[in-house]
Amino acid sequence: MTAFTVALVLVVATAGLLRWRRPAWYWLAFGVTLAALRVLVRYGTVMDACGLTVPPSRWRLALARATNRPMPESRPPRILRLRPTRTGLVLRLKLRPGQDAFDIAAASDRLRHSFSMYGVTSRELRSGVVEVRMTGYDVLKRVQMPTATEVRSMRVPVALREDGSVHYRDYRAIPHALTLGATESGKSVYQRNLVAGLAPMDVALVGIDCKQGVELFPLARRFSALADNPDTAAELLDALVVRMGDVYRLIRAQQRITAAVPDAEIAADIWDLPDGLRPTPVVVLVDEVAELALYANKEEEKRRDRIITALVRLAQLGRAAGIYLEICGQRFGSELGKGITMLRAQLTGRTAHRVNDETSANMAFGDISPDAVLAAIQIPAEMRGIAITGDSSGGWHRIRAPHTSLRQAVNLCNRHADRTPDLPELEPFRPALSGPAAVPVLSVKPSPATA
Repeated sequence: MTAFTVALVLVVATAGLLRWRRPAWYWLAFGVTLAALRVLVRYGTVMDACGLTVPPSRWRLALARATNRPMPESRPPRILRLRPTRTGLVLRLKLRPGQDAFDIAAASDRLRHSFSMYGVTSRELRSGVVEVRMTGYDVLKRVQMPTATEVRSMRVPVALREDGSVHYRDYRAIPHALTLGATESGKSVYQRNLVAGLAPMDVALVGIDCKQGVELFPLARRFSALADNPDTAAELLDALVVRMGDVYRLIRAQQRITAAVPDAEIAADIWDLPDGLRPTPVVVLVDEVAELALYANKEEEKRRDRIITALVRLAQLGRAAGIYLEICGQRFGSELGKGITMLRAQLTGRTAHRVNDETSANMAFGDISPDAVLAAIQIPAEMRGIAITGDSSGGWHRIRAPHTSLRQAVNLCNRHADRTPDLPELEPFRPALSGPAAVPVLSVKPSPATA
């Protein structure tokens, strides 16, 4: 066996091992070069087979006849740029006259097969320019977030999209959001990633966890207020409504609308105020909204109406006051009582993990995109963490958050505990951190042995 053969065998074995264990490394080492050559060589043929070409213009046909040359062929979209990424290729195309961005989107599945890629998505950047993102492997199978992300105030990277790009939760652009998911669907991990991303920022975290606090109370060192039962939640939400009114009065006092003040300097929300006067933004995380809406008697019904009314007021008016809602639940339908659909209409961002029925998916995306509903009900049970996310614009993406254990989230919250702001309105709800709570001892009657 020659040295060349040995080297070739080692390269092939290394490529196979990387493709199995480290697909991202395999892609950067071998796959990206092969895929780029495949796209460039097959481009014209594939575009013609997919019906993405246009016939030659009249002047080119007339020139060919006048010079007695062969008739020119149909022309595909012109390649402006081919850029490799850590997960695939990004192809920027200039459309020919008569073509539309929808033509590229409709042919994405055929392009995926023709170029031997794992996935193909497209979006229109501007008139006549389309960006086609192609992924070389399943980026959602083992999520690895890039080391460099565009983190800024109130913008958190929480997941990876199927096209390899980072999915951000931007509270300035989408102030309120709804997250649905069945048991063991990955909803809690998604919520932990949100808390982990917000922990290093100058923001107050407020949690409502009616499962006796088992999800959010371990992260208590980074929370300014926590409630573990509906009664405390009602009082906490009322305190947030009071804070919202105080912030609006502060904004009104600082507007100073006179002829000498330029329009750009007139304050309309907390982000228009000077840094020294700007109140701390608040993110409210509700772990299970159904526990706030269910009731068994008249007293609980009054409490429930009080809670839903406060949530609706915060959703309608809280954005300018810097109060943002992140509501989670297994279902969020009209069966939870009056006011629920009004609240859901104010939650612009929608994320749905695996759901148990189509009705639950319709609760998230029925008024946004039928395609997103179909994608949500097709999430397999073994793929925990896979979710469909969308907003009122109708666009949607398949995402998956990186696995973050509760211990990792606790360590991160403890590391940034010094950033927890003290808000006077929420001081009665500040979690006590004096020591571990006493664990109740449950008496279990032993069952008799059977022969």
